Amino acid sequence: MINVAKPFVIAQFSDCHLFADKNATHCGARVWTNLIRVLDDMVNRENVDCAVFTGDLTQDHSETSYQHFVEAVQQANFTIPVYFLAGNHDDRQLLNQHLTAPTFQLSKTITHDFWQVQLLDSKSDTPSGFVSEASLQALSEQIDNEKCQLLMMHHHPVNIGYYIDKHGLLSQDDFWQTITQLNESAQNIKAIACGHVHRGSHLSKNKVDIYTCPATSVQFGDTKEAPGSIEPSYRLFDLHSDGTIQSKIISPT
Repeated sequence: MINVAKPFVIAQFSDCHLFADKNATHCGARVWTNLIRVLDDMVNRENVDCAVFTGDLTQDHSETSYQHFVEAVQQANFTIPVYFLAGNHDDRQLLNQHLTAPTFQLSKTITHDFWQVQLLDSKSDTPSGFVSEASLQALSEQIDNEKCQLLMMHHHPVNIGYYIDKHGLLSQDDFWQTITQLNESAQNIKAIACGHVHRGSHLSKNKVDIYTCPATSVQFGDTKEAPGSIEPSYRLFDLHSDGTIQSKIISPT
């Protein structure tokens, strides 16, 4: 009998935009309640190996909002590790101060039998994203060419066709030049997953799949004047031993 390895399953959630006031709303959505719904759904899925939060924890930039995030994760009774990175709204120091062990993981590299997942910091001094030359160099040095690669970041590295593009990743040509060079030999960077866009989509560039994650807070419409759904969602990844990826959007009922 052929032994088919269990896929490595990652739950990605993003953009909860919490306030110090748990009753506050963002674009009409009750963001605290929405986050609780997502976490409860996620923790009840027995096959999930880890969770990755891809940024924008806070909307009002209050320290209390970080404490609320930790409370929400603890309340859900997570037993799987939770990794995280900063979004454009977030303060790295407050993230590292409040999101601590045992549930939260400070490491930005996740290693599995046949996959390596790397979390890239794209936070800049503006709402737009930027991955520094030093970070790209570190990425090239950290890649294990024996493993398939999934990169995760906050900002979207390609334009997706609506107003959020003005706050996308800066210096995209430099970024993709590095990705293409890294793939010229091993072809092991299979996909990039990001948050920031408040909408789930699947694109590709230079033979690399790009997955955007819907928000736990609110989904964006095509214009600021026409917001999308206020229902929360998140994304699941099944990373298979042969390098293939299956992914789906989960919208808790």
